[in-house]
Amino acid sequence: MASVWTAMTETILEYTGLSSTAFFTIVAMMVVTYKVVCGMFISADDFVPVKREPLHLGDLTEEELKAYNGSDSQEPLLMSIRGQIYDVSSSKMFYGPGGPYAMFAGRDASRALAQLSFKPQDINGNLEGLSDAELEILQDWEDKFIEKYARVGQLVPKKTLTEKEEDENASGREEVLKATKGDMMQEDRSVEVNGVHKAGHL
Repeated sequence: MASVWTAMTETILEYTGLSSTAFFTIVAMMVVTYKVVCGMFISADDFVPVKREPLHLGDLTEEELKAYNGSDSQEPLLMSIRGQIYDVSSSKMFYGPGGPYAMFAGRDASRALAQLSFKPQDINGNLEGLSDAELEILQDWEDKFIEKYARVGQLVPKKTLTEKEEDENASGREEVLKATKGDMMQEDRSVEVNGVHKAGHL
């Protein structure tokens, strides 16, 4: 055992120029440093992604979509292609404030994507006049969005009322008519009473 230790000590001294004590001290310090540095970072195995509830917004107008442009950090980041709305919150570095494509957030960017344009006047859903090549580029973008992002709704020119909302509006109109009719009858009775009083004083 002593001969092995002596041989090891001589080898360390020959290759490093350090005594065995100095060599093992340095090795120990390197191990400690490695442990400390590794403890400062989260490994991939320790990372637990935040689970988000599936988002479904349904029909939105262009005006309503603008509220999801990243200006409110509590709201999802949305973008539309060909009228289909996608949640691009996972790519905030691209579509969030300060990102290279931030101007597309909260908008239908179909025309701009087809033309590979960043001009404000091209950020809309108008596909009129686009060439076959531009439509093919747009299709490529749409395929990527379908694969990468969740579709959460669609753009509509104007929201249509559901049957329930129509019934509620109809009921509201009836109540207003009844109230108006009641007010008119009250005024008629008041006029009649005032007329009688006036006649009695003549």
